[in-house]
Amino acid sequence: MSKQSCQHLDVDSIIDSQSLISWLKQKANEFHLKYLLAHAEDGVIWGYFQDDKLNIAHSIFPEVLEFPELRLLTLQQCRVFGEPGEILLWQTDKGLKARLIQDDDNTEKLPDEVQIILGTQGTEKDGFTLLSDGQQGLKHAVPLTGIQFDHKEKTQHRPVRLLVRHYIDYNNNTGVARIFLSRLVSLTSQPEKSEVTK
Repeated sequence: MSKQSCQHLDVDSIIDSQSLISWLKQKANEFHLKYLLAHAEDGVIWGYFQDDKLNIAHSIFPEVLEFPELRLLTLQQCRVFGEPGEILLWQTDKGLKARLIQDDDNTEKLPDEVQIILGTQGTEKDGFTLLSDGQQGLKHAVPLTGIQFDHKEKTQHRPVRLLVRHYIDYNNNTGVARIFLSRLVSLTSQPEKSEVTK
């Protein structure tokens, strides 16, 4: 992958929480990106874009949990992602920075890494699934529906998956390959595989 595939984006228009959300919606629409995953001082924020609107867990489940709002004041980093690419927006000591990664035909990458997301049970509402995990009661809401959960009493299967793509670069002097860049790709689910009987 050429390093030119990672480009910086202008963030001068982001001055408050409202302009942050407007900027994110505009970029998601421009680059056809579906999901949002943000890390803030007060927690993790999941969201999805649909019909020029950003839907976040805070607005869908206000009665269930105190999910954090998406606010510029508390934002540490935010990823807007989908199959075509990813935007990463992050705070520095000099203000916000943003970059875009887009795949192209010359992109050399590893097979997508599959990361398991906590959640053994779930309840759907308005494009989200409120996940809880075992007896610990850990809860968060992901922008994914149609997840098949195993309703056996003692199951520990976690069906939600986050796909991560890693890009390869080579040292021209040594020929050594290394991962130089990674991005989020998609959310998906995987039902539990049946045990093979003999």
